[in-house]
Amino acid sequence: MKFCKKYEEYMKAQGKKKLPGVGFKKLKKILKRCTKQPHHLDAALLTDLNLNNHTCPQHCSVCDGTFFPSLLEEMSAVVGFFNARARRLLQMHLSSGLSRCAIWFKAKLKGNHIKLTQEGRDLVTYAIINAIAMRKILKKYDKIHYSKQGQAFKSQAHSKHIEILQSPWLCELMAFHINLRASNSTSSRNSTALFEGCSLMLNDGKPSLCCELFDSVKLDIDLTCAICLETLFDPVSLACGHMFCYICACKAASVSVVDGLKAASHDQKCAICREDRVYEAPVRLEELHILLRKSSCPEYWAERRKAEKRERVKQTKEHWESQCRLFTGI
Repeated sequence: MKFCKKYEEYMKAQGKKKLPGVGFKKLKKILKRCTKQPHHLDAALLTDLNLNNHTCPQHCSVCDGTFFPSLLEEMSAVVGFFNARARRLLQMHLSSGLSRCAIWFKAKLKGNHIKLTQEGRDLVTYAIINAIAMRKILKKYDKIHYSKQGQAFKSQAHSKHIEILQSPWLCELMAFHINLRASNSTSSRNSTALFEGCSLMLNDGKPSLCCELFDSVKLDIDLTCAICLETLFDPVSLACGHMFCYICACKAASVSVVDGLKAASHDQKCAICREDRVYEAPVRLEELHILLRKSSCPEYWAERRKAEKRERVKQTKEHWESQCRLFTGI
C-alpha cells in the first residue's frame, strides 16, 4: 500500500477528532496540474535544464503560488495542535498538590489513566506520520521540478520552528513513554507499531534518545549539553529546538538563574545555531530530566546535583548582594 493511501486512511480514522493534517491529495493535484501546464521554454533552455515539455521549471508560479503557501499553513496548524495537546497532557502527568487532584479528578470523569497514556502514544504517532507526509510531498516536488527547492523549504520550515520533529514536546513525550514503560510493564504491550523502538541509548557514556519509526524514519537525539559537554541536567529547549542544561543556557544568555531565561535580551543567540530570539519561550523538559536521573549513574547524578546546587546558591547570593548595593546606593 502506498504511503498516500495509508496516510489518508489514518486521517480518516481520526475524523471525529478533527485533527489538522497535510492535504496530501490536494498538494499532489497541484503538482499534477503543474506538469500539464505549457511553459513555453525554448529547446536550448530545455536541454540546459535537462527537462521536457511535461516537466515544470524550477521557478513556477503554478506551484510556488499555491503549493508552498498551502503546505506552510498546514504545517503550522499541525505543529500548533501537537504542541498544545502535548503540553496539556504532560501538565496532567507532572502536576502536584491540589492542582493534580483537580486535573486527575476531571480526567477520571472523562475516562481513566489508561486513556491518558494512550493519548500520549497517539500524539507521537500523529507527529511522526505527519512528518513523513511532509517529507514525502516535498520529495515529490523536487522529483517533478528536478530541483532542491523542497529541501530548501524544509530548512526554511525548521528556521520558522514549524518542523514537527524538532518540537521539544516530541522529545518530552518520548521520555514520558519510556518512563511509563519502565514503571508499568503492560504499557509496552499496548504500544503502537510506530512507537515500539523508542529507547535511551548510551554510547561511551554519552546518552541519546533513539526511536525507530514507521517508514524507515529514525530519530537520534543527542542528550549531551553542547556547552558543558556533560549529560543534560535540568534540560531546557530553546525555540530553535536545541537543548542545554538550564544553568548553561542562562550563562550563554548572560542572565542569572534568579532572573531566568525569559530575562534574556532579544539579540542573545543560540550557542549552536546562532539564531536570535530563541530565549522567549523556553521549554523545561521535566520528563527528560526524570528519565536521565533514573538512567544515569547514581554517584554521578548525586555529585552533579550538589554542583548545580552550589552554583545556584552562588548566583542567588550574588544577585541579592547586587540588589542590596543598588538599594543602598553603595
